[in-house]
Amino acid sequence: MPPFKNALSALRSRLMSLKQPAAQTRPLTVAIIGNPNTGKSTLFNSLVGMKSRVGNFPGVTVEKKIGRVRWNGRAIDLVDLPGTYSLSPRTLDEMVSVDVLLSRQQEVGEIDAIVCIVDVSNLERNLYLVSQVLDLGLPTVLVLNMQDVAQARGVSIDADRLSKRLGIPVVSTEAHRRRGLDDVRRAIDETVNQRPPQALRLFSDEFYQECDLLSAMLAERHAADTPLYLLERLIVDVGGQVENQLAERHDALPQVLREVRQRLGEAGCRVPAIEAKVRYSWIRDVLENVVTRPQARLVTASDKIDRILTHRLVGLLIFAVLMLIVFLSIFIWAEPFMNAIEVGQTWMASMLTGLMPPGALRSLLVDGLIAGVGGVIIFVPQIAFLFFFMAILEDCGYMARAAFLMDKLMTKIGLSGKSFVPLMSSFACAIPGVMATRVIENRRDRMVTILVAPLMSCSARLPVYALMIALFVPAEETLKRGLLLFGMYWLGVVVAIPVAWILKKTFFRGETPPFVMELPSYKWPSPRMVIYRVYDRSKAFVTRAGTLIFATTIVVWAGGYFPGDHSELDRVQAQLETLQAGGSADSTADEAAALIERQNKLSGELIAGSLLGRIGHAIEPAVRPLGWDWKIGVGALASFPAREVIVATMGTIYSLGGEVDEQSEGLRGAMQASTWPDGRKVYSMPVALSIMVFFALCAQCAATLMVIKRETNSWRWPVFTFVYMTALAYLGALVTYQVARLFV
Repeated sequence: MPPFKNALSALRSRLMSLKQPAAQTRPLTVAIIGNPNTGKSTLFNSLVGMKSRVGNFPGVTVEKKIGRVRWNGRAIDLVDLPGTYSLSPRTLDEMVSVDVLLSRQQEVGEIDAIVCIVDVSNLERNLYLVSQVLDLGLPTVLVLNMQDVAQARGVSIDADRLSKRLGIPVVSTEAHRRRGLDDVRRAIDETVNQRPPQALRLFSDEFYQECDLLSAMLAERHAADTPLYLLERLIVDVGGQVENQLAERHDALPQVLREVRQRLGEAGCRVPAIEAKVRYSWIRDVLENVVTRPQARLVTASDKIDRILTHRLVGLLIFAVLMLIVFLSIFIWAEPFMNAIEVGQTWMASMLTGLMPPGALRSLLVDGLIAGVGGVIIFVPQIAFLFFFMAILEDCGYMARAAFLMDKLMTKIGLSGKSFVPLMSSFACAIPGVMATRVIENRRDRMVTILVAPLMSCSARLPVYALMIALFVPAEETLKRGLLLFGMYWLGVVVAIPVAWILKKTFFRGETPPFVMELPSYKWPSPRMVIYRVYDRSKAFVTRAGTLIFATTIVVWAGGYFPGDHSELDRVQAQLETLQAGGSADSTADEAAALIERQNKLSGELIAGSLLGRIGHAIEPAVRPLGWDWKIGVGALASFPAREVIVATMGTIYSLGGEVDEQSEGLRGAMQASTWPDGRKVYSMPVALSIMVFFALCAQCAATLMVIKRETNSWRWPVFTFVYMTALAYLGALVTYQVARLFV
């Protein structure tokens, strides 16, 4: 037995010796936190570069950005937390930062250190968040950023004295100029190997006695202890997220908290006002003889520029011009790049067509695979241009001024000034518009903006408007055409106002938060940061939403292809391709024209008999009140991946081929000649208006819905968007058709 025990002991020791180095060499996890507009993301990007991975935390809309770096042979994961003014969680989204810092987020793991970045020119306000971070008792590095701005204002900081008073390393940086980064790395490396500072205890003894009582009560229900910081938040944050979460498991907790707060109030520690009182008192003591300011406030270049850019008239005019440039960049300047992508897509399709015989496989590759990939890549130029300008405007400090200018207007519909840019961007394409809502910190405002952004008439709706207007408004009536087009674009805006109001009164109830916006000093944007943000957003779209868009395209292709016997169509296509490759004599041209006519007729018959066509026939009774026949219904169904597909689909249904566009005289003629079984014309002005209103309000864009899914991290909201917009579109089209019939 003894030899066996000795062997077992030796084996255990060996295993422990093997385990210990692994623990020592695991990647360190460092969280970066700070107020908005302090340069937090700039610091993160400067430290990490393009090696970060982006996603969403489970169950919330908060973006998770983690970058792996290696310093002194040690792997370190840097976590970029959302910008925040305090660690007082009111929503699930705000709770994420607290959970990460308390090592309660499994996807992030245990936090080894915190980097808290502050704007040195607004140090007193920024230290409020720092005081809450120090309550956690974790190794912390304080980064004094924007030293150049402070110097321009005549402000100087004694960093060494501040470090001694806080008991943590203090580093000075200019993140946008990549200055001081080595000092940050060195401070992090030294901090994780030292004993963590003692957690601050700023409240009274009575307060912490109540924390102990609450801890004992909660321990009776849980196996694990509740961290002291959460106990503090439980008492101080009346109706906060910590209280809401724990109240679900402890029915008596709300009453207990009322009694706790009452006792504290009687002891002179009135909740919640006590927190601001003790923290700002602590901040004043810390900063005494640390910060030196000029006796008279200096008028900086930023102050002089703001007199113009925030002027209620001149500022709005400049803002309108800048937004016009952004709009043109998405709507017009991206078009050559999008056309180039289409040319490449056409070339690849032609190459595959020449290499493969007609059949299901070729159709899958050409109409499914290549069309699906093209449907993803085609949006990248618009996204890149939008975020190029947004990155410049944000990095130079103008974006905060834009939100300030538009806040009064947007507040009237329950949103904030930050909602304006995403909504305007959606006029070109809802996809970059939805992605641009990341500039909105308030969750309710962000969600409502996401849900109404698809109501803005994007460029994909233009072919539908152009086709319908051209059908019934003569070309010489330019004013009438222009007014109709203008009306369609404004329809989405007018409808979005009551929709946003209803959403704020139902799903996203709560008072509109006061508009608190830090106006950072102007600075030259960093080219490196601008390029990184364009790359980051474009990559996020392709990798996160692109796969879902591609899958949807394949599903719709299958619905339009199966079931059906394509052998005759394949034979005709093969003959046509052989003929076109052989020559261009008149007889050959006549024969090719006959084959094209036969091909288009077969294609129309096949799509009518496909699953998509059968569904179109099935829903005809539902769309008849809109003035539609089954062909229009099939066009609407087929345009689910992208609205503009309806034009090509209608061309196929009317046996004209899928290569037609909204300017095609043949398509217009076929649609005008289309009749009901009793001989009545299918298309009329009321029908055209009905179709335009339906497409103006309907969520027929799989790409947008997939981006909403990725941005909200839930299927609930894209489904809700599709349902409410489809119902709204149907009702709008129904009313439009029935009313228009009375006058036309």
